[in-house]
Amino acid sequence: MQCYTELTPPTAVTHSLCLPFINAQSNNLIVARASLLQIFATKSVSAELDKAQSAQLQSSRSTEHYDSRVNDDDGLEASFLGGDSVPVRSDRSNYTKLVLVAEFSLAGTITGLARIKSKTTASGGEALLLAFKDAKLSMVEWDPEKNSIITTSIHYYEQEDLQGSPWAAPLSHYVNFLAADPGSRCAALKFGARSLAIIQFRTTDEDIDMDDLDDWDEEIDGPRPVKELSTTLANGTSSNEETLFSTSFVLRLPNLDPSLIHPVHLAFLHEYREPTFGILSSTTSPSLVLGRKDQLTYMVFTLDIQQKASTTILSVTGLPQDLFRVIAIPAPVGGALLVGTNELIHIDQSGKSHGVGVNPFAKQTTSFSLVDQSDLGLRLEGCEIEVLSAENGEFLMVLNDGRLALITFRVDGRIVSGLSLRLIAPEAGGAIIPTGVTTMSKLGKTCLFAGSEGADSLVIGWARKQNQLGRRKSRLQDPSIDLDIDEEDMEDMEDDDDLYGQDVAPAAQSSSANTPGSKTGELIFRVNDRLLSIAPIRDFTLGRATAFDEEEEANHIGVTSDLSFVCACGEGNAGSVAIINRDIQPKVIGRFEFPEARGFWTMAAQKPIPKSLQGDKGATSMGAEYETSVQYDRYMIVPKTDLDGYETSDVYALTGAGFEALTGTEFEPAAGFTIEAGTMGNHMRIIQVLKTAVHCYDGDFGLTQIVPMLDEETGAEPRVDYASIADPFILLVRDDASVFIAQIFKNLELEELEREDSALISTKWATGCLYEDRSGMFAGVQSDKGAKSGENIVMFLLSKTGALHVYALPDLSKPVYVAEGLPFVPPILSANFAARRGTARETIKEIMVADLGDMTSSQPYLIVRHDNDDITIYQPFRTPSNTQELPTSLHFQKLPNPVLADYSDEPADDEDDIIQRMPPMRRCDNIAGYKTVFLPGNSPSFILKSSKTVPKVLRLHGDGVRGMSSFHTEGCERGFIYADSKGIARVSQIPIRNTTYAEIGMTLKKIPIHADVRSISHHPPSSTFVVGCDTLEPFELPKEDDYHKEWQQEKDLTFKPMVERGQVKLINPSSWTVIDTIELEPCETVMCIETLNLEVSESTNERKHLIAVGTAVARGEDLPIRGRVLVYDVVTVIPEPGKPETNKKLKLVANEDIPRGAVTAISEIGTQGLMLVAQGQKCMVRGLKEDGTLLPVAFMDMSCYVTAVRELKGTGLCLMADAVKGVWFTGYTEEPYKMVLFGKSSTRLETLTVEFLPDGNELLIVACDSDGGIHVLQFDPDHPKSLQGHLLLHRTTFSTGAHQPTHSMLLPRTLPPDSDYLTQHANGTTNGAADDNPDSSPAPPSIILFSSPTGALATLAPLSEPQYRRLSFLTGQVLSSLPHHAGLNPKDYRSPISSGVVGRFPPGVDAGMGRNIVDGALLARWNELPAGRRAEIAGRVGFADVDEARDTLREVLGASGLAYL
Repeated sequence: MQCYTELTPPTAVTHSLCLPFINAQSNNLIVARASLLQIFATKSVSAELDKAQSAQLQSSRSTEHYDSRVNDDDGLEASFLGGDSVPVRSDRSNYTKLVLVAEFSLAGTITGLARIKSKTTASGGEALLLAFKDAKLSMVEWDPEKNSIITTSIHYYEQEDLQGSPWAAPLSHYVNFLAADPGSRCAALKFGARSLAIIQFRTTDEDIDMDDLDDWDEEIDGPRPVKELSTTLANGTSSNEETLFSTSFVLRLPNLDPSLIHPVHLAFLHEYREPTFGILSSTTSPSLVLGRKDQLTYMVFTLDIQQKASTTILSVTGLPQDLFRVIAIPAPVGGALLVGTNELIHIDQSGKSHGVGVNPFAKQTTSFSLVDQSDLGLRLEGCEIEVLSAENGEFLMVLNDGRLALITFRVDGRIVSGLSLRLIAPEAGGAIIPTGVTTMSKLGKTCLFAGSEGADSLVIGWARKQNQLGRRKSRLQDPSIDLDIDEEDMEDMEDDDDLYGQDVAPAAQSSSANTPGSKTGELIFRVNDRLLSIAPIRDFTLGRATAFDEEEEANHIGVTSDLSFVCACGEGNAGSVAIINRDIQPKVIGRFEFPEARGFWTMAAQKPIPKSLQGDKGATSMGAEYETSVQYDRYMIVPKTDLDGYETSDVYALTGAGFEALTGTEFEPAAGFTIEAGTMGNHMRIIQVLKTAVHCYDGDFGLTQIVPMLDEETGAEPRVDYASIADPFILLVRDDASVFIAQIFKNLELEELEREDSALISTKWATGCLYEDRSGMFAGVQSDKGAKSGENIVMFLLSKTGALHVYALPDLSKPVYVAEGLPFVPPILSANFAARRGTARETIKEIMVADLGDMTSSQPYLIVRHDNDDITIYQPFRTPSNTQELPTSLHFQKLPNPVLADYSDEPADDEDDIIQRMPPMRRCDNIAGYKTVFLPGNSPSFILKSSKTVPKVLRLHGDGVRGMSSFHTEGCERGFIYADSKGIARVSQIPIRNTTYAEIGMTLKKIPIHADVRSISHHPPSSTFVVGCDTLEPFELPKEDDYHKEWQQEKDLTFKPMVERGQVKLINPSSWTVIDTIELEPCETVMCIETLNLEVSESTNERKHLIAVGTAVARGEDLPIRGRVLVYDVVTVIPEPGKPETNKKLKLVANEDIPRGAVTAISEIGTQGLMLVAQGQKCMVRGLKEDGTLLPVAFMDMSCYVTAVRELKGTGLCLMADAVKGVWFTGYTEEPYKMVLFGKSSTRLETLTVEFLPDGNELLIVACDSDGGIHVLQFDPDHPKSLQGHLLLHRTTFSTGAHQPTHSMLLPRTLPPDSDYLTQHANGTTNGAADDNPDSSPAPPSIILFSSPTGALATLAPLSEPQYRRLSFLTGQVLSSLPHHAGLNPKDYRSPISSGVVGRFPPGVDAGMGRNIVDGALLARWNELPAGRRAEIAGRVGFADVDEARDTLREVLGASGLAYL
């Protein structure tokens, strides 16, 4: 069988919500990405600081061609360019940034979020109600004791008896949505055709809303009501009946009112004593509305939950047919806003309505009274609306093309007298969103979050721009202007660029003075932060995505991958090309042969100050010219081992991008091997730790002190194994398991600290580290002020028995915290953790506490390195306790890390002692803006974290690493230097321009194309990429038509429908710019693009890689669809002056018109260089003739619409996927030319993509359907039920849940040479094929890569029989051993959907025998188990030990099978 593994998390944002979740004071944004729930906190960052940091990071890279942020935001962030930008006046506003608190992968598809105010949550914050597909609800809240979410109730409405009539469609076919009462008294889930589930919540006192007690006056109102404390009994019920929730019940909507037969949408309204909702519905089925007008009704109901009764408050009839949404409007406007495709209608609490038509169709589609604003010409399908300022009656609307519009309500007292719309000008930020959004949530007074499924999600901030005359006056009067500006600076605001640092066109503000409803000047919008997204992935290809010149090519040998995964992603104007690689590929600035180097330490030391400059303060005062020298690293110490094993250390002076030997100093190379080096005493002293002593030097390497390692009592000379420096302390761990702690004092002398705690002397220590605690996480009493530098150094020591001791230096009298169980790697490590006797332990080689993060935010993590180089990351957190003492409040939570290190037992060569002496982890404070930790060794990796992600372990591409250090010089800013196991040293940077790492756990570079990208292909001979795009243009009726006379009258339409028109673009990866564009005909769109190796000459049989483009010409539903096949070659031309990358163009080779049907799929076929074209309801084999025509030679009639065709390369075996009728397995022969149908799937399968999967001597067929199911089929004519093979056997079905695959590709799989899979097939072949054909060999191992509209990537890999049995058993054990959030069942999530195709139409030949695809998402959680449980499970499921289980998992999980990426 196979294993399904998710490579990257989903990136499309489907839902969002803002609420105080972590505690009552917090401001949290909850973001749902299909099946991933993320909790963010907000952080305010000064705009000045944010721009300065970005400029600092980008200054050394300003020669590159573009900056995506400037492109994406229409130039509003031009000041990000750093060195090249114009000098601007300082920006005193703030940016709101998002910081991830936690994320949870859920075994369900989130379909709704709602906030529930509650007084009984453990954290004091509010609860969160989650709705899942199809009709499940879970309520979760934050548990500060576990630093995670806990599920407090689950509700399930998918039972048969709730589904209404037997002929009703399956639940998944209806739009199910969640709505919650603003007063948190109840929530409603609409599911099925007309069912409403009401979940009621109880406040502690039904009569008095506890939210309203803030203004309770005891003198007038009597004694304040006391909240009863509920105690939980043994069976989980509460002693008083007031739990947070009580039972739910299901209402049939026609029981509320007989006219609620076809509900459209509902929302709970504000400002009602009882839960009250407005619902939009119709008595007429949506399919019967043609020719009818104004069928919809809006009704408002009040619910009496105790009596399960309702009262109708008001009803408004005759509403336009195209209304699709109800939005509750908060006070002071109140009422509800009904959104239609052509109009907006507001209905207040008395039933009075005001509407506005926003396009010319509003008059034609409805007789309802509307104010005419048809000159706006807006289309409101897919728009989102969020409140900007409820007091001012201002609401922001984002249209489905990303434009911003402002809805303003005119309010007289409490009466709404009208509403109006206006578009926000692009100069004022009206175009900062590239495409439509799916969800909006207000984050604060002047910012909101706009989440999108088709582009990056943005945090948008706004400010009001004042008119020049009335600025000071209005500012004094109006408190709503949120600009942090001092009074004396008001005169400086004469210029328009004070907010943005650039000129804003004054035309934008001219209308603001007289615009109705613009209270205090025009709103200006800008982007504060973004969540990266590669959704939806429309198409992908593999190709070489790096292009270097000769010098760079030599530098980058060994550190760039052979291929990259390049995908077309994004919708509309957000269309992009994303380049994804498995590992970090450094940008190499210098490459040197340095075989003897075993490590590097760079440092920025102060020059010693001459006596004449020293003032009264002694060594601490400095001249100005001595301060500036700190910025760049000046020196580098390199320990070396020569061929004879002789150990020395050398010092080098750093130059622009390299280094040169430093001579004439008191540095002693022969003193031995350097264990650690750094600076102390405020950069005044250079410290070199040798195995036998510590040497101190001044800033010019004049020797000032030697501290020998000598035990005065015994006379022994212990050698130093490990050292850690945190100014002003140094910690040494020696080979006799003792520790040495010293401090540097004002006189810049190192002195050993007295080890007052006897345990410090008697305990055998394994390893340790020092950490400067800037956040106060390890302080005894947490305060906001933070400690002074030097007084917040914390020492972590790990004893040989595995106890973690924490000391607050310089106090060595007793540890402030002791935790015993670190080698058991428990999910939560605390001071009172105790493991059972005899529990298996891990061997821990090294621990390090370090800050991980980026410029926006960072926090400490405990990083544990095991003997096999695996990494366990613990996040420290404090629980709220009365004492705030560290032993009771400090806990460490294990974070998920599915990455398993590459581990080889043998050294690279005999002399290489890299394995014996494991190089220690290296803490790096700033590499390309990241605070990171580097792990050298056989599996060199960075642990990277951005403010919006959890820490991710990313491998550095190339060989094992002997030593590494950060490297910050003028020629290589914020870079690093490392030496690999082959003796090559490289000075490198991590590329950051448009490139992110932690977001998807892989290297991701995103290039904006600014068009709707549909398909992509790589052309290997020219190393270019060809993309098919669509742009929108107004539809013109055909001019030449004589039959339709009435079309002449429609020629003058002002509001024309928009249709797509295709473009084919050629992209050069050297600069990632479009170098050639070909416009297709009007109404012609690109359906598919493939690179095929076609025969171009019938006489010479010459073959050539050409690009085949299949198109569709759709001129409306009453004209037949035509298609074209275009064949292009990429030719070399003379480039444009100054643009060497424009040296290639597309040249048309063939153009074949297909009179009936679109060309939907193309593939290469056979051995003679022909192509298989799916055209309409036929699949035709065509050959390219020299005159530019495509000659058909064979065909096969198909059913409805071919979504994909695939050929097993060179065999003539073909698969064709039909959008309705499933999969056809066919064969093609060349003598004579013909196509033969072998078999087809028996079910009505809506197939999106199909792929062959060779597995040893078996050939499987993998089909993906529109429900997200992966079906494994097989052709077996010997099976008795297959009708001689006419029916394909159905092996199994597996549900991918939220991430249904829409594109797939069969790729070669890389496996370790000792893989069980390879062994089994080698044995199987030698045994079975000896009689038949001695030359036959099994198919090379293969893997299928899937992409989905949510931006997730996944693989399907075949397993050997022993692997399958063990891993399927292992998933069951992991399933029962780990908690599952929101009460969801991963096993049920992966089983085929009962309402899907397998449930409705069982397969004709079910040959599954109960075998399922293994769920890799559960296997990826293996590392979350504690060590003892892992050992127990590994033995139980048949592995020899944990290491064997780990090796098997490393083979099947992650991108290990795609090593060429």
